[in-house]
Amino acid sequence: MMTSSKPMSDPLPSIFGIGLDLVDIPRLAKSIEQGGQAFLDRIFTPHEQEYCSNHSRPNEHYAARWAAKEAAMKVLGTGWSGGVAFTDFEVINDSDGRPHLEVTGVAAERSREQDIIEWQLSLSHTGSTAGAVAQAISVRPGA
Repeated sequence: MMTSSKPMSDPLPSIFGIGLDLVDIPRLAKSIEQGGQAFLDRIFTPHEQEYCSNHSRPNEHYAARWAAKEAAMKVLGTGWSGGVAFTDFEVINDSDGRPHLEVTGVAAERSREQDIIEWQLSLSHTGSTAGAVAQAISVRPGA
């Protein structure tokens, strides 16, 4: 048995929280149609809009990104209140197509307050439903 007299000073990373959200794609498509560019600008970053509009079924991609933003808000426990904006969360795909969550603005402040060091993201979509799971990793003791 190995023992050490040196106490652990740095907490190990652990799961802070997991959020899940599902989006009805036709319902979101209707919101986009009714709200137009103003709706898109309130919810999605310019990069996300470009990414989605360059696909043959953009509404599926918009819905997956909406779900990712909602899932991340659930992890933080903020919803879309307290100054947290949908555009504080941006889904960016790497060169292999893997989605990553960039967090800025008030949402980034809330993340720092919780000692969140990493966000992990999984997206999926079919013809009618999109979903996302967001997971935050924190170094907060007892997280």
